[in-house]
Amino acid sequence: MKRDIFEYLRAWSRSPERKPLILRGARQTGKSYALQWLGETCYESFVLLNFEKDPLLATLFQETLDPKILVTKISAYTGKEIEAGRTLLIFDEIQECNAALNALKYFCEEAPEYHVVAAGSLLGVKMSQGRSFPVGKVDFLDLFPMTFEEFLDANNGAALRALLEGKRDLVPLADAFHQKFLTHLTNYFIVGGMPEVVAGFAGAGSLAKARHI
Repeated sequence: MKRDIFEYLRAWSRSPERKPLILRGARQTGKSYALQWLGETCYESFVLLNFEKDPLLATLFQETLDPKILVTKISAYTGKEIEAGRTLLIFDEIQECNAALNALKYFCEEAPEYHVVAAGSLLGVKMSQGRSFPVGKVDFLDLFPMTFEEFLDANNGAALRALLEGKRDLVPLADAFHQKFLTHLTNYFIVGGMPEVVAGFAGAGSLAKARHI
């Protein structure tokens, strides 16, 4: 599903002041999905490392944090070529590997030509463990559950969203629109903003399915 954060991610990928990016947020808010969207949309390829799914990945960061050596190791381990500026490196669940978290500092200082993003939950807990956190060497974005506007987009309400965002006065909307907004808002209160639940509701239009998810 379309998320508003996509445009922020696209802008980051094009920024000359870009630093390694950490996307923070609660679990199941769509961090991994958003970063894979970035890799598929803005780059020729992407390499995904999930430190929770594959704990052995942490061993690649044990001997050195030199980014050039790390890129060579990652390429050999994954069997994928990594080209500076053309391949997006995604470190998913990075809180599981403190060394990878600290490696972002060296990607910023010594190899800025590589585009690196990371996603993690509970990063605040992990910051104090191991070596120092790369303060000032990374960009941050926070991903939250879907907003009401994003909920409208997911439920064929893009035109209603445009109408709402274009409102610049206090004149009430026509009753026909008012009732549509109330229906969507009621559904949003019940379904919430977790992407998987919203997707299930949008696909089936069933509050029962949303409750089940």
